[in-house]
Amino acid sequence: MNIQITADSTIDLSQELLDKYNIKTIGLSINLGDEEYIDGENITTQQIFEYIKTKNTLPKTGAVSVERYKDFFGKISNDDTAIIHFTISSEMSSCYNFAKIASEDFNNVYVIDSRYLSTGIAQLAIYARRLADENKSPQDIANTIQDMANNNKVQCSFILDNLKLLHKGGRCSAVQRFGANLLHIKVCVGVHDGKMGVDRKYKGKFENAIIEYIEDCLKLYPNYDKHCCFITYTTASNEVLDKAKEILTNKANFDNIYYTTAGGTIASHCGENTIGILYLLK
Repeated sequence: MNIQITADSTIDLSQELLDKYNIKTIGLSINLGDEEYIDGENITTQQIFEYIKTKNTLPKTGAVSVERYKDFFGKISNDDTAIIHFTISSEMSSCYNFAKIASEDFNNVYVIDSRYLSTGIAQLAIYARRLADENKSPQDIANTIQDMANNNKVQCSFILDNLKLLHKGGRCSAVQRFGANLLHIKVCVGVHDGKMGVDRKYKGKFENAIIEYIEDCLKLYPNYDKHCCFITYTTASNEVLDKAKEILTNKANFDNIYYTTAGGTIASHCGENTIGILYLLK
């Protein structure tokens, strides 16, 4: 049986990487005022940042509906093709619940609650592709991957230049934001057990904080799968990206280091100058 890996647009992979690992996506909705867009299809992160600056308000992001999931699965699923679908963490969105409801109309659709966001999802989806290439059954793959997700098998974190959007979205208090700005603190936000939380804090310039952040990640989570590491960002200078890759190249031995840009849904909540490294743990 053929296995098609699919995911919500929050997987944050470029089209080149989606093609490389044969992953199909479905976009969440993003509303800029009265205008509705589909993440990954007809809106860019730059449009979102311009909207936030102009309107001083956040976009509204929405889960994929049950009916859109049914239509998406129906175009792929058949007697010879099973689907393993990845959603953003059920702690952050209704996508998982809606996808599960939609999957009940099919005999061969397996829905994974990734327990992550962005390329944290991608790490699990790529591993699922690797298992599929080893001719593992869809049920075995789904069971293996869900167990990995439930047991925090991805290093998934980001460092933020400021907390403005997290504050506007209700994810940090005004006091936290004021303190961070006053003391020039850069916050590392990590995902554990499906939820976001503050992992560490760094003082000083953003560029220096990124160096410390990456070195800390490798010290805290040294037992990793070598296949790939993502450097995922909303906006970043070439100098920052090159420095991040240099550190990873010198201090780790990943077979592949990929740059990926965060999609509209993730960027709507993190804001500009956000960068993270994400890799699979053994």
